[in-house]
Amino acid sequence: MFLEHTGPYGPRKGWIEVICGSMFSGKTEELIRRLRRAEFAKQRVEIFKPGVDTRYHEEHVVSHEGTTIRSTPVPSSSNLLLLANDIQVVGIDEAQFFDSGLPAVCEQLANTGVRVIIAGLDMDFQGRPFGPMPQLMAIAEYVTKVHAICMHCGGLATFSHRKTANQDLVVLGETDSYEPLCRTCFTMALALPHTTPE
Repeated sequence: MFLEHTGPYGPRKGWIEVICGSMFSGKTEELIRRLRRAEFAKQRVEIFKPGVDTRYHEEHVVSHEGTTIRSTPVPSSSNLLLLANDIQVVGIDEAQFFDSGLPAVCEQLANTGVRVIIAGLDMDFQGRPFGPMPQLMAIAEYVTKVHAICMHCGGLATFSHRKTANQDLVVLGETDSYEPLCRTCFTMALALPHTTPE
């Protein structure tokens, strides 16, 4: 398991943590839990999210369970370097929506002694690696894969199945548009025609 700084002083050792999984698996909840622990330890914490994600709130990261934490929306990964000055812990939510420069930015932060905690979908609605997440998982010291419950069979879900026929890569939505499925149910669902209107 990863180590955590225990106070505002001491050596600055940076690293990268990734929390990944399907929709409704608790990624954001776990991200917030780790950030709250860092705040409790009196560390300087800053949380970022992509500006495109305004489903729940303009300036807060909000889990599906309703847990919230203040955040800063940014248009691109390069903004993180400008805004994370003198910060000990950086949290990044919905990392899959960021540009391809995010892994290099996270490495730069970690190399300067920042603990970087990232949460995001590892796969898109078609079950393919999503955005910068594969590279982030490769360079991270710690990767935690969390699971939802399959809405069809009750097994462990790792896929985010889109219930509409929209083929755009980024479609923000909740249970009206997506459901977590296990591999078997996801494969079966992909073979069926969509019946839910867009």
